[in-house]
Amino acid sequence: MKLEVVVVPVSDVDRAKQFYKTLGWREDADVVLEDDFRLVQMTPPGSGCSIHIGTGMGSERPGSAGNLFLAVDDVEAARAELVAQGVDVGGIVHDARGALALRADPATQAAGLDPGRRSYASYAPFTDPDGNRWLLQEITTRLPGR
Repeated sequence: MKLEVVVVPVSDVDRAKQFYKTLGWREDADVVLEDDFRLVQMTPPGSGCSIHIGTGMGSERPGSAGNLFLAVDDVEAARAELVAQGVDVGGIVHDARGALALRADPATQAAGLDPGRRSYASYAPFTDPDGNRWLLQEITTRLPGR
């Protein structure tokens, strides 16, 4: 099994579509099947998984998706690239406890790169126009079996 698509709830499909295009994501489809159903599929560069945004696709509240991870080789470079495109990306953080998982609780976060520059340990947060929360996550060496 492979994860194919994640639905990201948005309030304005065209605004969201433009935002994801700003990130450099490919538009795979924009399909209107009925007056109350539109599906837009966007795919990040190099990703095997896409997102769906649209109307009539569920009852989730726009902006309710959280902690959607985007794997990057270099979190500093990826952050700088998005900032250059006008995206409001937060500062780079890591888990102050030394864990590889970042909690949403700022009390467990420390500013800057992970001191050991461990894979899976440094993040940069940003949101789409609806508030769906994304995290750039630096991964330089995959966990065994990946």
